[in-house]
Amino acid sequence: MLVSAFIFGILGSFHCIGMCGPIAFMLPVNRTNAVKKASQITAYHFGRLLTYSIIGLVFGLIGKSLYLFGFQQQLSIIIGVVMIVFVLIPQHKLNNYNISKPIYKLISRVKSALGSALKRKSADTFLTIGFLNGFLPCGLVYLAVFGAISGGNALQGSLYMTVFGLGTIPLMTTAIYASHFLKGVTRQKIQKAIPVFVVIIGVLFIIRGLGLGIPYISPSPVYDMVDSTINCH
Repeated sequence: MLVSAFIFGILGSFHCIGMCGPIAFMLPVNRTNAVKKASQITAYHFGRLLTYSIIGLVFGLIGKSLYLFGFQQQLSIIIGVVMIVFVLIPQHKLNNYNISKPIYKLISRVKSALGSALKRKSADTFLTIGFLNGFLPCGLVYLAVFGAISGGNALQGSLYMTVFGLGTIPLMTTAIYASHFLKGVTRQKIQKAIPVFVVIIGVLFIIRGLGLGIPYISPSPVYDMVDSTINCH
């Protein structure tokens, strides 16, 4: 399912460019030295990847707890359904139930810290900006978190979110180097395609949870394999 994480990253970067784009445009990168500019952008991305990996680690632990209780298959189905419902519910309805509201104070502090970091040009500035940027709320980041939970352990959860972060790098880098690329018909078409891809990935999660015995896509439940082994003896 790491492929879905990378696709989420690509889609998420288009979806969230409205929030993260201004930050990328305002990065105090060196405009005269190409090598230094590249290293600064790399540090920015590394900071975001670090944040995503930590988030994945935390929610992967939650997934491990559910896995130990035998809920992994059901969890995968639930996550798939949530992804599809997330797309089908009108955006104005979702805004009425913004899950970011309980952490507005934290988000406000993150934005404040980002503002301060953007004014500096010290060695750690870009790493700090990237790290804080990773905590800003985004709908597709939330969906990626669900994917991290379905991994069943902390390592898989962290890896899932890291791959998600890698998927955001191409567009976010483009936003820094060529912001005009993000405007016009191309962006509108990609925005319209996002819900379709989310539904497809949601369906894949549901199929995975059904345990149809399809290698890599829908593996048989662990308890089924254990039972068959016992019966053989």
